[in-house]
Amino acid sequence: MVGLSKSAAHQRAIDLFRAATPEPTAPIDAWRDGFEALCANFPVSDDARIEVIDLNGVAALQVTAGSVGDAGGRAVLHFHSGGYVMGSARAYCNFAERLSRVCEASVIVPDYRLAPDHVYPAAVDDAMTTYRAMLDRHGEDRLIVSGDSAGGGLAIAVLMAARDAGLPLPLAGVAISPLLDLAGEGESAVTLDGVDPLIDRVMIVEMGKVYIEDRDPRAHALASPVWGQHHGLPPLFLTASDAEVLRDDAVRLAAGVRKAGGDVELVLAEGMVHIWTLFPFLEEADRSLDQIGLFAREHFATD
Repeated sequence: MVGLSKSAAHQRAIDLFRAATPEPTAPIDAWRDGFEALCANFPVSDDARIEVIDLNGVAALQVTAGSVGDAGGRAVLHFHSGGYVMGSARAYCNFAERLSRVCEASVIVPDYRLAPDHVYPAAVDDAMTTYRAMLDRHGEDRLIVSGDSAGGGLAIAVLMAARDAGLPLPLAGVAISPLLDLAGEGESAVTLDGVDPLIDRVMIVEMGKVYIEDRDPRAHALASPVWGQHHGLPPLFLTASDAEVLRDDAVRLAAGVRKAGGDVELVLAEGMVHIWTLFPFLEEADRSLDQIGLFAREHFATD
């Protein structure tokens, strides 16, 4: 039976998440402030380099771990989590530094527009703007696209949209606990209800409505990539917790990519909380980032 890790560190991550999460009816600023306060617990190393950059009009932060040097032009374009309504590049500096270290690349985190101020497809439009800018800056042969939770869905949407637009595709893609179905129809949304301490199907659907309003998520693959076409994508690394409601978003995408003849690696972390990689004190976060780093370095080595 699937269950949550009982370690003190894992419980700390759950407690931090819960402390940062207001009542469902709270104003959006309360949700955003809570998320920023959560991430403020995770400082950045003194030797990390953080640069404000402009990606064709979309602000972003470029974060490079001190051990990486000039990164040789290698870059990871990472889209942050937050259900399309919260999160920021600033909040993700600690994660970006750790991702930079394992990938041996600079990590660029855009501040894409958020709902409800800017509803779908604003986030996708900004993500594609940043992707085009990254192609110009780094080229597809020095670039990996990544994201976690809603940002993981956005990363997959970018790969699908770039494919359909005939743009060069990056070396690879990475998605952590990706939110890929705003209809919330994965089996895990039912079977893990009550096991996942943070997310349930109601939250997925209701937060999704803030982003896509009254649109049918099944008809908008760039909002719910699990419903899209999965051929012609670059190699993918997908990871999710086996105990989280969003588990089967990743499982279904992996199945779709394999059916279409694509290359995908799916790793289910045992008993973890949603986007466990955000928490630098979790041993499983280190293990998962090491797996991602190995995947990224293997693909960068082909450039």
